[in-house]
Amino acid sequence: MSAVPELRITLAGTERAVAAGTTAGHALDADGRTVVAARVGGELRDLAHVLADGDVVEPVEIGSDDGRAILRHSTAHILAQAVQELFPDAKLGIGPPIVNGFYYDFDVAEPFTPDDLKRIEKKMQEIVKLGQRFERRAVSDDDARAELADEPYKLELIGLKGAAGDAAEGAGVEVGAGGLTIYDNLHPRTGELCWKDLCRGPHLPTTRAVPAFKLMRSAAAYWRGSERNPQLQRIYGTAWETKDALKAHLAFLEEAEKRDHRKLGAELDLFSFPDELGSGLAVFHPKGGVVRKEMEEYSRRRHEESGYEFVNTPHISKAKLFQTSGHLPNYAESMFPPMEFEGHDYYLKAMNCPMHNLIFRARGRSYRELPLRLFEFGTVYRYEKSGVVHGMTRARGFTQDDSHIYCTDEQMPAELDSLLTFVLDLLRDYGLSDFYLELSTRGDSDKFIGEPEEWHQATETLRQAAEKQNLDLVMDPGGAAYYGPKISVQARDAIGRTWQMSTIQVDFQQPKLFGLEYTAADGSRRRPVMLHRALFGSIERFFAVLLEHYAGAFPAWLAPVQAVGIPIADEHVPHLEAVAAKLRAEGIRVEVDSGDDRMQKKIRNAQKQKVPFMLLAGDDDIGKGAVSFRYRDGSQNNGVPVDDAVAEIVAAVREHR
Repeated sequence: MSAVPELRITLAGTERAVAAGTTAGHALDADGRTVVAARVGGELRDLAHVLADGDVVEPVEIGSDDGRAILRHSTAHILAQAVQELFPDAKLGIGPPIVNGFYYDFDVAEPFTPDDLKRIEKKMQEIVKLGQRFERRAVSDDDARAELADEPYKLELIGLKGAAGDAAEGAGVEVGAGGLTIYDNLHPRTGELCWKDLCRGPHLPTTRAVPAFKLMRSAAAYWRGSERNPQLQRIYGTAWETKDALKAHLAFLEEAEKRDHRKLGAELDLFSFPDELGSGLAVFHPKGGVVRKEMEEYSRRRHEESGYEFVNTPHISKAKLFQTSGHLPNYAESMFPPMEFEGHDYYLKAMNCPMHNLIFRARGRSYRELPLRLFEFGTVYRYEKSGVVHGMTRARGFTQDDSHIYCTDEQMPAELDSLLTFVLDLLRDYGLSDFYLELSTRGDSDKFIGEPEEWHQATETLRQAAEKQNLDLVMDPGGAAYYGPKISVQARDAIGRTWQMSTIQVDFQQPKLFGLEYTAADGSRRRPVMLHRALFGSIERFFAVLLEHYAGAFPAWLAPVQAVGIPIADEHVPHLEAVAAKLRAEGIRVEVDSGDDRMQKKIRNAQKQKVPFMLLAGDDDIGKGAVSFRYRDGSQNNGVPVDDAVAEIVAAVREHR
């Protein structure tokens, strides 16, 4: 009897011999629940993957980022199987894993109802309990078309093949540049085919390896994200490595829902999105206008102190401007369609930088003027697809606190150092303090313009500036703008969510495209470096982030109403009006609630409006020339002399508490 051939693999850094035909799961001694997949030669593989000589094998645990993605993609398949068992006429779209969950798109006759989702989830639980095996098999294009002849959307992806990932978001999990594969769901005892789907994998070994999941909601979604295509029904779900992890995530979502800026904006009468204006376009109400004004005025003052000069530019421009800047060739899909007027195409402004270049170019510039720091609260308009518009965090019209700094090559490193420090310090002033930095670099696409040497210089200078901040630096390969690399400040809010805040970009290209020059000390003509910087990103988005970060309870300096006087009885109103007059003289936004509600109702109203300071007054307070504080957290401080009360509120506002 001949011996079974051996092959050599590397496992946990140690070379070892295994029998030919050994799978990744056997080599790892994986239980299929803790270790759910393998990384073989750097590629994610099923545990059933047969190893080859020289393979380097690493375990993929279910609680890792890769493990969770595999778990969620597998659960998406279970969702699709459940839907087709309950709705046999449903046609399959795409079902990728996403951040914290998964979705699957279906073409069905009627939208899914909440009761439908309950039935689907119950069916999914039955599939999980059965423990169907996920089994991968390679198929030819023709065989895939034959097997999936009743799935028109899958047939379209097969036709797109390697381009599918670009043509439809999420399609890369199903169709790649190589051969096609189908995953069969097989009955654990009989091996009977229960369901199948076009997919690249990998997947969990069995459906029983799904520890915890929940369907969240359904929504409409256009096939391949285009409004010209059929509208499908998308079911969202989430899946986690333990029931406790799922429970914690659902609690997090509940807290996030309470903080939703759209909900708080309506409750606190800050802003609204009238249908008459159109999707993604907000109007600020008086109270919201106060917050925005305070945000802008503080930012404006800090910029003035740092040597910025304020400019203003129009909202529309001839097409030629954006052709020159490179935005029309590279960014047109994010711009609103042109308006024809007097024989020219005009575009709504989608970015401020081209107009700032015109300001620089309006006259001759000397090296003595550099660095020249231009700043504008510039309103821009971008065509965001309806499916991604989300309140003020993803809008179609918004105002950027945009600045462009023109400097010499020699000035660039120091300017980036001070610029990044300025940005981080200002964000801290608004109450954000937990940051990391992301460096977006050039990719392989032909969308990137300019010479590799310029990109290398810009990227390295940005990297050095980032490293001086002693913050974590995360790389984002290929994520740069078409004209230059960028640093993004990523800020975590009060419940741990990450938001992209400020961006800083180094641009050697637009100065060339616009022919920008300055006269150097030796009389020669030289080209400046252009630094792009948006501190808030947009005022609207930053407003929304702060609103959710503070759960509507803005610090006193930003609060729309900073103090409210609450009388115990009508006769106490004049005393509080006198206190309010002293506060107004100090610039404090104060109201006196002299309405007909009882005192306790007035206190509840002020709490709902998240007013920082409530000033109560009764006979004892008037007799002592005092007021009684009630704070937002419910604590009280009674009998505080009026002058001391005024001083406390003024100090809290001026010290940004």
